Amino acid sequence: MNTLFAIVLVFVGCCSNVVFLELLVRDFPGCGNIVTFAQFAFIALEGFIFETNFGRKKPHIPLSNYVIMVTMFFTVSVINNYALNFNIAMPLHMIFRSGSLIANMILGIIILKKRYSASKYLSIVLVSVGIFICTIMSAKQVSVEKGGTEEDGVYAFMHWLLGIAMLTFALLMSARMGIFQETLYKKYGKHSKEALFYNHCLPLPGFILLSTDIYRHAVLFSQSSPVEMPVIGQSVPVMWLYLLMNVVTQYVCIRGVFVLTTECASLTVTLVVTLRKFLSLIISILYFQNPFTAWHWVGTAVVFLGTLLYTEVWSSIRTAVRGEKADKKAE
Repeated sequence: MNTLFAIVLVFVGCCSNVVFLELLVRDFPGCGNIVTFAQFAFIALEGFIFETNFGRKKPHIPLSNYVIMVTMFFTVSVINNYALNFNIAMPLHMIFRSGSLIANMILGIIILKKRYSASKYLSIVLVSVGIFICTIMSAKQVSVEKGGTEEDGVYAFMHWLLGIAMLTFALLMSARMGIFQETLYKKYGKHSKEALFYNHCLPLPGFILLSTDIYRHAVLFSQSSPVEMPVIGQSVPVMWLYLLMNVVTQYVCIRGVFVLTTECASLTVTLVVTLRKFLSLIISILYFQNPFTAWHWVGTAVVFLGTLLYTEVWSSIRTAVRGEKADKKAE
């Protein structure tokens, strides 16, 4: 029952989160910093109350280790959201982030000297090719859409290229953080809720550096058209409502993933999250009419095929089927 509930939380929370993020970004493409700050503040407040018992509970993992992890986490979160300022379409953003498994594997080979089966190396190639196809197709669209003079087209393309570089850096940094977390959990044990709190609480002072941009967007949000709240009967600017819903759904999504990690094998968690990303992508394309060519579909299919190959879903299904057949024969 807990597993089914967690899966529902992940799909409902994460897919709704994508919808509200898209609504925010379409009107204010540069609102990434205020969105990141709101998410961090909400999750930190919840963790301070329910995880640390108002600061009375001591952490299991030393704070010095959390500072290192938080530096990486803060950098990844800010860069991922800020990349949306650079002509990065939401579908491409999601496809790029789907390469996190493979980035983790590549750094595992380089840093931890891990070795993998041939199928996993093939999955690296598939995901890389899929992301490359989608990126190239998106590059062509940037050149066509921006039109104008040749100089404008070059500027738009370079602007977009900077966004791609930011996503690539965030992807690799996220994978490095995953490896660091893995070594910490081996040494001190798994404390996911504690890590969730410190990852969101400790970076909050860092938002002072972004305070000007956050304040500017807060003013812009306040100037957006009002909408009446159904329960309280009060009118609020629609962008603040979208931000609130984005923060709440982000929390629901994270809580769902946390429950899944405690109830299911890592393979199940990866499969659920991968399917959720694919559904989010479909919603972004169909509901928001984001440009998506046949080649984008090919690239997307290759990315998800590579991800499923990495998680060994097919071999697990075959094993389960063989097990059922063996049981029937025994009967």
